[in-house]
Amino acid sequence: MRPLSSLFSLAVVASLTAASGLDRRLHGRFLHITDLHPDEFYRAGSDSEHGKACHRGHGDAGVFGAEKTSCDSPWALIDATFDWIARNVKDKVDFVVWTGDSARHGSDDDYPRDEDGILKSNRAVAEKFLDTFSDADGRLAVPVVPNFGNNDFLPHNTMKAGPNRWFDAYSTIWKRFIPRHQRDEFLRGGWFSVDVIPGRLAVVSLNTMYFFERNGAVDGCHRPSEPGYRHMEWLRGELQRMREAGIKAILMGHVPPARTDSKQNWDETCWQKYTLWLRQYRDVVTASVYGHMNIDHFMLQDTADVRVGGRDEEEEDDDDDDEEIEKKGHLFGSRLRVQSKGDYLQELRDEWSDLPDSVVGVLDEVDDDEDDDETSSKKKHKKNKYGKIGGKFAERYHVSLVSPSVVPNYFPTLRLVEYNVSGLEQTPLWKETQQGPTRVELRRRAPTADTEVPPGPAKESVPGPAHRAQPLTLTGYVQYYANLTRIGDDRDRFEYEVEYSTRDDGLYRLRAVTVKRWLHRARW
Repeated sequence: MRPLSSLFSLAVVASLTAASGLDRRLHGRFLHITDLHPDEFYRAGSDSEHGKACHRGHGDAGVFGAEKTSCDSPWALIDATFDWIARNVKDKVDFVVWTGDSARHGSDDDYPRDEDGILKSNRAVAEKFLDTFSDADGRLAVPVVPNFGNNDFLPHNTMKAGPNRWFDAYSTIWKRFIPRHQRDEFLRGGWFSVDVIPGRLAVVSLNTMYFFERNGAVDGCHRPSEPGYRHMEWLRGELQRMREAGIKAILMGHVPPARTDSKQNWDETCWQKYTLWLRQYRDVVTASVYGHMNIDHFMLQDTADVRVGGRDEEEEDDDDDDEEIEKKGHLFGSRLRVQSKGDYLQELRDEWSDLPDSVVGVLDEVDDDEDDDETSSKKKHKKNKYGKIGGKFAERYHVSLVSPSVVPNYFPTLRLVEYNVSGLEQTPLWKETQQGPTRVELRRRAPTADTEVPPGPAKESVPGPAHRAQPLTLTGYVQYYANLTRIGDDRDRFEYEVEYSTRDDGLYRLRAVTVKRWLHRARW
């Protein structure tokens, strides 16, 4: 986590997305919360070291947690966090993204995990969300979208194909979060989507356990018999539905698609399909957000690494690349074996240093919403200039944003993400509809081991909101943390405060969180 600086009041959030004289019904903001890890056996004053997990012994474990240790969260921290959210966030967001791990780790053999304890913990956290984000009549005021973390079931990391007893249990715990028309899909595979702004924006809850390299019960996304394959086919269908209905999508999951020499979170066949889907549906996907890793960072997916029909070479022209992919039409299913155990974050930096040299210059010169009305000679010049990054809007690349955790491996952290709501002033709210618009039903495909590549965006379509600033493009985020060292055990002093804002922080200074801007940060 970066040094904590530039601390200022909560009022900065409203100023970042202040309406231009209009009484907007949407706030243009959502909460991302992840990795709460409540521990019913946590004891204040216990030993935070020597393998005690803050369960026993005598030491410095605080009332609200043992910051910068491997101990899980006391319920006092969970209660205080939701109290703060109720006072400061509840009425300022349009929806909530909750990316899993709402049960403790199994780090203490004297307190083994069991099914009842895991479900009880998740049930209690779900009730916290319901209590916090419901109106006086008991109805949810905004949609809350959960998904599975790798500690939300047994055995740890190992989820078998559905239907299974875990999906059945969580279909009850998350009953008020999963749309009725998505419940059959959830029982089948633990995945679902929610139209959080009806007719305009959906959040897709991915079950990344079926992509997770450490899940020994499944084997990637290449064979039709595997749940990972079925998940990817479902995701393809959802993105196609959204394209046809004019809806944009935020993808959310627990385990992010990290892929370096020492850290490969996903099976390679799943990473390949996911990255190809991102490319082909780049007119639909607005953003991808994850948790799990407890550290604040982002990662890039480079579509030049997608192997289609034996294709390894990099194509410079974006439109020609689409045609080549669709013509060749099948995705290789090979797997990358990772052996190195080097430093993950340093490896990310090393990979970023290999980004095309043109990235810095191109991004310094070109605005996200630059006019397309140019002469043919200028367009030809810029085609060559931008070729290595996938065109003027860097469509070769995609970004995954990883939020740090509530569990205080560092300090407890929350993230308020902001997005552009221009032109959406009269859009119906989720709570007014409770269900999205009439869905476009797609005919199911017969399973086949060869993956047919989805069509790319229409030739006449503009770049999607992840690549070009427009309504629903992310405009930034404000990160909050609770300084447990300063708060100590004083309940009256507990609060989250601003760590940084991507718009005002000296390191970021982003006016729109487009892929091109993240590329610039990576090389800066």
